[in-house]
Amino acid sequence: MPAKGAQVDVIVGGGVVGLSVAWRLAREGRPVTVIDPAPGSGASYAAAGMLAPVSEVTYTEAPLLRLGVASLRRWPAFAAELAADAGLGTTGLEAGGQESAGHAVGLRLAQGGPPGRGLDLRADGTLDVAFGADDLAALEELAAFMDKLGLPVERLTGRECRRLEPMLAPSVRGGLLAPDDAWVNPRRVTAALLTALERRGVPLVRARATGLLHEGDAVVGVRLEPGGDVPAEVRGERVLLAAGAWSAGLADVPVRPVKGQIIRLRSPQPLLGRCVRGTVHGSSVYLVPRGDGELVVGATQEEMGFDTKVTAGGLYELLRDARELVPGVTELEVADVVAGLRPGTPDNLPVIGPSGTPGLVYATGHHRGGVLLAPLTTAILLGEESELAALCAPGRFREFS
Repeated sequence: MPAKGAQVDVIVGGGVVGLSVAWRLAREGRPVTVIDPAPGSGASYAAAGMLAPVSEVTYTEAPLLRLGVASLRRWPAFAAELAADAGLGTTGLEAGGQESAGHAVGLRLAQGGPPGRGLDLRADGTLDVAFGADDLAALEELAAFMDKLGLPVERLTGRECRRLEPMLAPSVRGGLLAPDDAWVNPRRVTAALLTALERRGVPLVRARATGLLHEGDAVVGVRLEPGGDVPAEVRGERVLLAAGAWSAGLADVPVRPVKGQIIRLRSPQPLLGRCVRGTVHGSSVYLVPRGDGELVVGATQEEMGFDTKVTAGGLYELLRDARELVPGVTELEVADVVAGLRPGTPDNLPVIGPSGTPGLVYATGHHRGGVLLAPLTTAILLGEESELAALCAPGRFREFS
């Protein structure tokens, strides 16, 4: 990124990643302009906001686990600074606890504000439960894998699960508690980022980028879709491409859209106290409670291109599985249904860093982890996290092309 006083950096994409990088650059005193036709309305708007690298671990994604754990450690400071810049006061969280085998983050609720305020950032852990005998066997195998990685998880019987979450169904066989997992309201995060950027005078161009500007071999800006008072182009010393699932339309980056449908339910009183993930006859579902009583149920994973239709079948599958785990969801009011497009990559790792073309930098391909990985992404781009940067380097795809 350019030194203080250099030409403007142009960021294409106003999701949680692009806005976070813009905000950090602005805090460093660097000139920056954000381009997005509808900031905060894409994948970040649809996301549940789970900051759960431990409970989301899979057998083939150990590098993604490293990124997620490292970014979760950065979330308390990131949230505190953002809340202060946006005038929100306390975030309700602070850093604490001890690391375990290099993985545990140790977030704990701070004194001074209920979790429903600010960014609704909470750290009560994730409860991963199994519905049937086969689901429990698969969960036990996953627990053994977690043990090998040194991850802090606690095995629980069905009765112990219901002691933690009384609204769970009697048919829940058992579960795992990942005590260091957290979650946040991503809609509040993007709103806070927009407020913080406005306070710092960062220009926001509400237009769609249609292409990159080149001079010789270098990228020197972006072309914009004409309309209204929008300029034909915006030039800058460097262009950061953070356009999520739409990034491949502007540059040669292997990012594809992965559709996810999600439901938001509303209750006068919170139905759950922590995130609940579950497997019902091999099908996964999660339920994320908000401080205001909202309950987020998600999410499908569909390879449907840029289709964002909400379908009856997708919603039925989510509610069917959620009801098996928490029967009370059927009594809740439907507040919102939405389909978002996650930016997936061939190896499910984000693409962060220099593109190989002078003047063009990537911050895209975060798939399910855009909210979780936002603090780490900014740290990598600002040169604060060199050890993990190689895992996300764009050049890893050129090596096999």
